[in-house]
Amino acid sequence: QIAVVWKQVRGPVIVPLLRASVMVCLAMCVILFVEKVYMAVVIVAMRLIGRRPERQWRWEPLRDDDPELGNAAYPMVLVQIPMYNEREVYKKSIGAACGLSWPSDRIVIQVLDDSTDPAIKELVQVECQRWANKGVNIKYEIRDNRRGYKAGALKEGMKHGYVKDCDFVVIFDADFQPEPDYLSRAMPFLIHNPEIALIQARWVFVNANECLMTRMQEMSLDYHFKVEKKETWHQIKLSENRTAGVWRISALNEAGGWKDRTTVEDMDLAVRASLKGWKFVYLGDLRVKSELPSTFKAFRYQQHRWSCGPANLFRKMLMEIVKNQKVTLWKKIYVIYNFFFVRKIIGHILTSVFYCLVIPATVFVPEIEIPRWGYFYIPTIITLLNAVGTPRSFHLVIFWVLFENVMSLHRTKATFSGLLELGRVNEWVVTEKLGDVLKMKVQSKVTKKLRMRIRERLQLLELGVAAYIFFCGSYDLLFGKRYYYIFLFMQSIAFFVVGVGFVGTLVPN
Repeated sequence: QIAVVWKQVRGPVIVPLLRASVMVCLAMCVILFVEKVYMAVVIVAMRLIGRRPERQWRWEPLRDDDPELGNAAYPMVLVQIPMYNEREVYKKSIGAACGLSWPSDRIVIQVLDDSTDPAIKELVQVECQRWANKGVNIKYEIRDNRRGYKAGALKEGMKHGYVKDCDFVVIFDADFQPEPDYLSRAMPFLIHNPEIALIQARWVFVNANECLMTRMQEMSLDYHFKVEKKETWHQIKLSENRTAGVWRISALNEAGGWKDRTTVEDMDLAVRASLKGWKFVYLGDLRVKSELPSTFKAFRYQQHRWSCGPANLFRKMLMEIVKNQKVTLWKKIYVIYNFFFVRKIIGHILTSVFYCLVIPATVFVPEIEIPRWGYFYIPTIITLLNAVGTPRSFHLVIFWVLFENVMSLHRTKATFSGLLELGRVNEWVVTEKLGDVLKMKVQSKVTKKLRMRIRERLQLLELGVAAYIFFCGSYDLLFGKRYYYIFLFMQSIAFFVVGVGFVGTLVPN
């Protein structure tokens, strides 16, 4: 009966539908390829002409040798550290912020604690008091609800009376550790260039070597900071990150302040400020330490937020961008097409649909031919362009491709959730930070076996896709002539490994 049904629907339904899917995917493949090559050309050109922020903008180191001005030569800076049950990292982030080299009477450290665990709240408060006793101007702020999540906490933090005296605000997530010279290197750009709204630093990762999954994340984020962010800054002076950035408070207020309508409040604010005509500067040499999620659960939630949020923001801001009168047509096209459509939507959908669904399905329909440039040459070039961001991990590029294909499934789901505003569109799960907990467990020679419930470990979606791709690969091995099975077997193994929970680190409760 299955064979009869297959023969009846194959010709009039399956073949045209699959052929159309291949054509659409090939078109998206070309679009993404052009975008990647274009970014690579821009980065190479910037290196050849020596285009650096220090050469484009006025920059002079701050001096305090004027006895009349004294510390008044330094602007007043607010440092915000939003937290939520950050038991493992709160000391490091607070300590790093309090260690910034800036006159003590010209800086306010504001710890915004949304913790729901009373024990953690007390620990954070005691740590703040410890630094206050050392003479640091630190404020411990709480609220009676978590409305708006992080955006809500940042917005509430700006309402306190002492903030009125501040000209600039720095935001560090709870796992970020700036170097002492962070402000002295970033602030001159804002002081000498009143049109600049934001100075963005680059993230580096303290736990990149913790496991294979963190190495994969490092490869993706290094490409983002070394290529995508530099190219975006070069083209339209736009930055999408919030953490490890210094905002001019007047620009933040003019753009409408923090809004909690999406899970990417940082990108929301940056796009709105850009539409007001404000400029952004990315300092790739200014680095701030941070932590990568090392458990698959934490990474999956983070990727849902990072994929769903931009798609949802695109839906909400599209007409606002089109109708804006303060920016050029080129900037509108770049933000809509390059920034949102290609990088935030096509990039996710193409990977999961083409390589995990369409290509495997074509083994059953041999009359549909996928050109070699579509399934091999272009993907290979795109992969190599992505890998240049982290040369030390180049030997892991095959593992990275397979893992990214697995994660694209979650990113595609999240992207459609954002575009269509489905159930989990505004879901905010704080990324779990482990700090030194794993090192402490090893040093204390914990012998207790890690136990996880099977229900928590198994990922049924990944296991289902693994079975589908493995079946397609087996069919191609037995009856096909395209050698797709080599890739399909490798990809099915990757889905299976993730599906049974053997990815990332395992942490005891």
